[in-house]
Amino acid sequence: MDSRLPLSLLQFYATSGYPCSYLPDQEARSQVATPAHLIDTTAYSQLIRVGFRRSGAFTYRPWCDNCKACIPVRLPVERLDMSRTQRRALKKHGNLVVRELPLAHHEAHYELYVRYQASRHPGGGMDEDSRDQYAQFLLESQVDTRLMEFSENGQLRMVSIIDVLEDGISSVYTFFDPDVPGATFGTYNILWQARLCQQFALPYLYLGYWIRASRKMAYKANFRPIQGYIGGMWREISPQELNLPPRVTPP
Repeated sequence: MDSRLPLSLLQFYATSGYPCSYLPDQEARSQVATPAHLIDTTAYSQLIRVGFRRSGAFTYRPWCDNCKACIPVRLPVERLDMSRTQRRALKKHGNLVVRELPLAHHEAHYELYVRYQASRHPGGGMDEDSRDQYAQFLLESQVDTRLMEFSENGQLRMVSIIDVLEDGISSVYTFFDPDVPGATFGTYNILWQARLCQQFALPYLYLGYWIRASRKMAYKANFRPIQGYIGGMWREISPQELNLPPRVTPP
């Protein structure tokens, strides 16, 4: 059977305009792939390679009329060039204990999610998510999704949802304890996911969308080399395009 057959059965439609979540005074639109029940791991592996992203059962990509600010990005993990700060993050949190749990509701995870949203994204709407909204966002999936829990000395520190695809891992969402002084859980988690790609012999870590003008999304440029899906093809984004100075490798 042709593994690409599911895409021929999908339909695509553009949504009406809605306020952009990342850039003020901008109107956004999305292109949505349907029906959701046909988007399994094989189909989604193809869709993510052309810029799509998953939020629960909703698979979409930006389809804005006058804006191209959202750039799908991925890390080629075998070439990952860590900065000193990133190496320190790996060392600092190297004692975290990781375990995979069933993709299901765990009350401690939900409580951590609520605390994280209230601290990091207050007023954004997600800080008021009910248990049902949380489940629709993170626990509904037709693909190979893994729920990874990180703890330290018996204390829950971080939860990461990832999709394992044909040519990489997609970082779906991560939330962590916002009250640990000096912690760099977010940086550590991306590096941990990159190492997991290497263990699984998968070449790419998909990080969603990079938006240069959005502080929420700009952090992805700190991981190099980073590739963007630009003009219908994947290519490396230069430090100049990222508005960052070239990284100096210590002797």
